[in-house]
Amino acid sequence: VPGYGDSPPAETVVTKQGRVAFLDHVLQELGMRRPVLISPSMSGRFALPFLLARGNQLSGFVPIAPVGTKDYTAEQYRQVQTPTLILYGDRDASLGPQALQSLRHLPGHRVAVVPNAGHACYLDKPGDFHRALLGFLRQLK
Repeated sequence: VPGYGDSPPAETVVTKQGRVAFLDHVLQELGMRRPVLISPSMSGRFALPFLLARGNQLSGFVPIAPVGTKDYTAEQYRQVQTPTLILYGDRDASLGPQALQSLRHLPGHRVAVVPNAGHACYLDKPGDFHRALLGFLRQLK
């Protein structure tokens, strides 16, 4: 993700619209049609505006305690029709429950809490994480 970790910052992703365009470009370059977007933590700054602007291009959405959920209103979330699996570890005392407070307004969502896992529940309990994820993916059309 531009501007995070060791990647250089990019002026094109300073705005929400720029982040939507960036993610759209990545998906087009990869030739992905109606992918499931999985969004852990900091990637929420890219995935959430994309979901709200172009959720109809996704088959599903899996936010994993993403940042930025408070940047949008309940009404904005209610407009999204993308099937969603809200996932987080039960030991993530801050971002997981905070994200759930906002994301619970997404219609058609399911929630999966990974037991004995922290913020990076996919690293702490990969088996439980993958069971929840695969169960969600199997029920998508």
